[in-house]
Amino acid sequence: MTIDELKAEALRLRPEERAQLASELLVSLDDLSEAEAERVWLEEAVRRDADLDSGVAKAVPASEVFSAARARLA
Repeated sequence: MTIDELKAEALRLRPEERAQLASELLVSLDDLSEAEAERVWLEEAVRRDADLDSGVAKAVPASEVFSAARARLA
C-alpha cells in the first residue's frame, strides 16, 4: 500500500477515528531522535510545498479556516 492509498483510507474514517490515529502517529514520532524528527518534518514541508506549487493543494487563508472551525463548533 502506498502512502497515498493509506491516506485515502485514513480520510474515510470518522473524524474521531482520524483524530485518534493522528494522535497515535504523532506520539510515535517521539521515539525518533531529534535529527530524525527534523528530517521527517523537512520532508513533509517539501512535499507540501510541492503540492502547493503543482496545484494538488491550495492555500486557505487562516481567517477562513478559523471561521469554518467556529461554524462547526457552534
